[in-house]
Amino acid sequence: MSVTMTPAASDRVKSFIENRGKGLGLRLGIKTTGCSGLAYVLEFVDELNEDDTLFSINDCNIIIDGKSLVYLDGIELDFIKEGLNEGFKFTNPNAKGECGCGESFNV
Repeated sequence: MSVTMTPAASDRVKSFIENRGKGLGLRLGIKTTGCSGLAYVLEFVDELNEDDTLFSINDCNIIIDGKSLVYLDGIELDFIKEGLNEGFKFTNPNAKGECGCGESFNV
């Protein structure tokens, strides 16, 4: 199982946690929603759950629960800025398609 993250993404995650003042890392997960069926979810983690897998990348912790790991194995997390817009970009080798708005994907 692998997860990668660009330096821009890890810098952003570390900044979020530093501004928050606490946190073990950032949870990357999935939920059922959207046009294509699945969407990415990001949330702060203060303690690990029993089924969590922790990936330490560039001095930054990404936590993925057991249910989501199957869909996210091999994913790369990036943080991009385009004009006035900025946000995380997910490159997921398991995704077979995305909806037109880019908010959800299917496997």
